[in-house]
Amino acid sequence: MTDSSSYTPPAVWRWHKENGGKFASINRPIAGATHDKALPVGRHPLQLYSLATPNGVKVTVMLEELLALGHSGAEYDAWLIPINEGAQFGSGFVAVNPNSKIPALMDRSGAAPVRVFESGAILLYLAEKFGAFLPASGAERAECLSWLFWQMGSAPFLGGGFGHFYAYAPTKIEYAIDRYAMEVKRQMDVLNQRLAGHEFLVGDAYTVADMAVWPWYGALSRGQLYEAGEFLQVHEYTHVVRWADQIAQRPAVQRGRMVNRTWGEPASQLHERHDASDFDTKTQDKLAPSS
Repeated sequence: MTDSSSYTPPAVWRWHKENGGKFASINRPIAGATHDKALPVGRHPLQLYSLATPNGVKVTVMLEELLALGHSGAEYDAWLIPINEGAQFGSGFVAVNPNSKIPALMDRSGAAPVRVFESGAILLYLAEKFGAFLPASGAERAECLSWLFWQMGSAPFLGGGFGHFYAYAPTKIEYAIDRYAMEVKRQMDVLNQRLAGHEFLVGDAYTVADMAVWPWYGALSRGQLYEAGEFLQVHEYTHVVRWADQIAQRPAVQRGRMVNRTWGEPASQLHERHDASDFDTKTQDKLAPSS
């Protein structure tokens, strides 16, 4: 260990707002709205409020895959929620997701609106609503749900654990980075062993389990998360890399990854999505003023 400082927890923890770190300005130990702001509502049955983080990408990929299958009822408006600015604490967003995390979905296709929050719950809701990407019963359904919930339970170690301490914490803490790097590599090995004998996580079928896992572990295997590819030697997980590259070639995945994206190449950014034609006409490279 090379950490020179020691810390003894006090008897009672107190919140110090100036605790440093990339997200210090929006993190707090209480829930609820900080300001009044209504959410916009578009013309489609499904209203998505999100950002193209891995959890947000899960849902936009699912919606684009449903549309590619011909499910016209999956048409959606995707509204940008800039979480670094605290937009998730607006009263309208909190009414859809009291946990103030993206993504959040409002289904307005029925007599009364239905709210759905937590990315895994949204994937499951949409799969059941449209009868797609989720085995109907038996061992395959159990396998699919197992991998879906594996991702929901495992990703906090990758994002909130490894990603935070490796990329975002104001100081580098060797113990924390080592602890979470070890767990992330173990998780990658779990996936690698599974994918060594299966095309997708549930076997031959591409399902919501793949859509949930790919934006996190697929991106990691392709060196797209936290600039940590070399540190974690992600190229060693060859079966994960094969699976990740295969999914990345799907047109619906390529579209879904663009929605609510505000970084990267301008051609890859579609800040809001209200029509399928937006991919051709409203990406940032086309909206940016000419010099």
